[in-house]
Amino acid sequence: MAKKNALGRGLGALIENSEEVRRPRPSASIMEIDINQIEVNPWQPRSRFDEERLQELSMSIQSVGIVQPLTLRKIGEHRYQIIAGERRFRASKLAGLTKVPAYVRKAEDDLMLEMALVENIQREDLDPIEVAISYQRLMEECKLTQESMSDRVGKKRSTISNYLRLLKLPAEIQLGLREKQISMGHARALINVEDPARQLAIFGQTIKEDLSVRKVEALVRDLDKPVEPQAPKAPVGEDNNEAYSALRHQLSSFFKTNIQFSRDPKGKGKIVIPFRSDEELEQIVAILDKVKS
Repeated sequence: MAKKNALGRGLGALIENSEEVRRPRPSASIMEIDINQIEVNPWQPRSRFDEERLQELSMSIQSVGIVQPLTLRKIGEHRYQIIAGERRFRASKLAGLTKVPAYVRKAEDDLMLEMALVENIQREDLDPIEVAISYQRLMEECKLTQESMSDRVGKKRSTISNYLRLLKLPAEIQLGLREKQISMGHARALINVEDPARQLAIFGQTIKEDLSVRKVEALVRDLDKPVEPQAPKAPVGEDNNEAYSALRHQLSSFFKTNIQFSRDPKGKGKIVIPFRSDEELEQIVAILDKVKS
């Protein structure tokens, strides 16, 4: 009989403090919040919002409401700050809503930035540079390593590393990536070019000629190919230059041997004093000693 009574009492008889289990936690409860009591997060990683997409979301909210509640934290009496969901908040205002559903969480200031960045990276359609900046801020301001970020956002460490490398690109290329002039694939190829001037040159060519990612990768590979040595240019024909011809004859007469005289277009050259025997060499040395003395 006692067993039957125990079962009859339901979940409360089997799990201690079951009311606490079923009751929503105050730090993560869903509430209807007056939209005028909400302010945006100053640490929001998204810096631009596509107006056309906001209008589309606004129309969807007017039709079916907000599917995913905002995430807020309480910052004062009837005042809340957005942790995640600023795009939904903006679209709700466009739709004319006066209240929005939201999770209200308790978050200390030193955790707020991390929560905002992580939730936005996971759920929002940030452009690659905004994602990269978010990762960088997680590392610098939240003291996270790439390994810990990988756990929090569910991305491979190599993926995070590739995003962070984008921030090494010249500003013009970063802007081109944000404005969708080039893709992430184009940017990753350009990262492998060490010279910023060459990066910008290929970037400009990519836009002008609408190059594919494979074409840009091929251009970058060509930069790494060793330059084949060029055949030496023929020296300036001294016989065609009266001054050099006269000088060669003068030197030949002076050293009593056929002086070889050459000069390239850049002005570099050489004078060769040939000899056919030790006697001729001694004569040349004697002449040089005489000139020296």
